[in-house]
Amino acid sequence: MTVMFQGETAITVDDKGRLTIPTAHREQVAEACGNRLVITYNPFESGCLFLYPETEWERVRDQVNALPTTLSAHRRLQRTLVGSAAHVELDGSGRISVPASHRSAVGIEKKAVLLGMGDKFELWSEQAHHAQIRQTVGDDDLSPQMMELRL
Repeated sequence: MTVMFQGETAITVDDKGRLTIPTAHREQVAEACGNRLVITYNPFESGCLFLYPETEWERVRDQVNALPTTLSAHRRLQRTLVGSAAHVELDGSGRISVPASHRSAVGIEKKAVLLGMGDKFELWSEQAHHAQIRQTVGDDDLSPQMMELRL
């Protein structure tokens, strides 16, 4: 089954580091991966975690682990994604526990933003998300593929 998460949701993180997956996504998460997700760091942007359905994670993990470790960039990517990955499972109330180390590293405290990004979620600290959203795409940023889009 192909999952397609989309949308932005403001999330509150409780004192135990738990957050509730939005009701709109719970059925998809249950069907796609039996409520088992994997949380890890976003290696491309600070202030953000990736949250993968377990089956999608296994595909990503295997690709990343297949990279030769002779290049330092490969080792960094493997450490950031695979070495820091943690399995989390939705409880009966639709909550997951985000490890304290992950919350601390990306600056997630009480408020966060969950973005559905197709095959995964991005979990942003509120401040980092606001900073990202305020950035605009300029003419110098446009790739040939972006030039083909009709938005």
